[in-house]
Amino acid sequence: MAIRAKKIQPAKTEAIENAKKTFADYSDFIFADYRGLTVEQISALRDKLREKNAVLKVVKNNFARIAFEDMKVENVSEYLKGPTVVAMTKEESNEVAKVLYDFAKDTPALSLKGASIANEIYDPAKLEAYSKVPGKKQLYAMLMSAMNGPVQKLAATLKAYADSKAE
Repeated sequence: MAIRAKKIQPAKTEAIENAKKTFADYSDFIFADYRGLTVEQISALRDKLREKNAVLKVVKNNFARIAFEDMKVENVSEYLKGPTVVAMTKEESNEVAKVLYDFAKDTPALSLKGASIANEIYDPAKLEAYSKVPGKKQLYAMLMSAMNGPVQKLAATLKAYADSKAE
């Protein structure tokens, strides 16, 4: 539960509202500890995530806790301790998790804390397993290639049959 002051300062209220507006645009959130990363490394990570239509945002933990509570995204407060960065996406969250894990292999300073994906909480182990699942586009490509083989064989058989009848 987030700490709430009795006398609320307008600047803090505005910061919480801005956090809610930012988070409201996304459905999936991946939390990581970025302690030890340089500005260049964070910028490189942001660029990689932008390619996957994701956003990386450094958050103030208490403001984020309050915003998530107000948005009914539960059980994420345990991930909002220490320096926290949130990767947010609307779709293909497993691809975003893969980018983060690949980046963490090259840069051990980044450590993933967990995630809230479709309002389900993922611990780091479950998140890593989720990152290894093919994305929606990859699954479609696999399905189409699996369906393409028999269709090609059928077409070749029908053409051979038509050619034999023509002779």
